[in-house]
This record gives sequence, C-alpha cells and structure tokens, in this order.
Amino acid sequence: MKKIIHTPDAPAAIGTYNQAIQIEGFIYTSGQVGINPITGKLVEGGIKSETFRALQNIDAILRAAGIDKSHIVKLTVFMTDLRGFNYVNESFNSFFGGVEYPARSTVEVSGLPLGAKVEIECVAFV
Repeated sequence: MKKIIHTPDAPAAIGTYNQAIQIEGFIYTSGQVGINPITGKLVEGGIKSETFRALQNIDAILRAAGIDKSHIVKLTVFMTDLRGFNYVNESFNSFFGGVEYPARSTVEVSGLPLGAKVEIECVAFV
C-alpha cells in the first residue's frame, strides 16, 4: 500500500507533489533544496550550506516515517555548477560523519527551483 509522508519539519511542497511516498519497503523523497522550513527561504552561505540544509530536510522526512539517515540507499544530487562538488562532499562528510555513505549520482543541471544551487532526492529502505 502506498503511504504519503509529510512533516512540518521539512519545507512544504511548492508544487503538485508530496514530500515523500512510502511503498513496498522503500521511501522515495521528492527533491529537497536548501530551504529552511521555518522561514520558507533558501539558507544563505552558498552551495555548502544549501547542501547541508537539503540533507537535514531529507532526514526530517525520514524521521517522520520512523527511520533515520542510516536507511538511505541512494541519493541523486542535482547541481547548477559542478565546480562546487567539493563543497557538496564537505556537507556530506559533516552530515554522514564519514561512515557508510549511500550510493550517489551527481548531475549538473541548468537551473533549479527558487534559484537553488543544489537539489537532492533520496531512496531509503524501511
């Protein structure tokens, strides 16, 4: 059975989608940008700060489903400029603590919602 996951601890959807869907033992999040869920605005500080906030938003969604970041299987990262790749890696190191990173793909795109520099989507197991 399909279950919609929603939490006020992550930014509300800015379009016709849900924060995440749980189905058959997996959770699929929609892409998360570095929006602070309290202010509704992109965090300041550039790609490193946006990446860390997007990961925190994913973590909040997973916690709402009763799991945590250790259940992440795969992340897909969309960046507007791959020259910021090292900053993304620094945020990943801080967020994951340097152990058991998930699988990851990173793709450069021409633009992201709200002028974000990075967007991350997640697949996690329940």
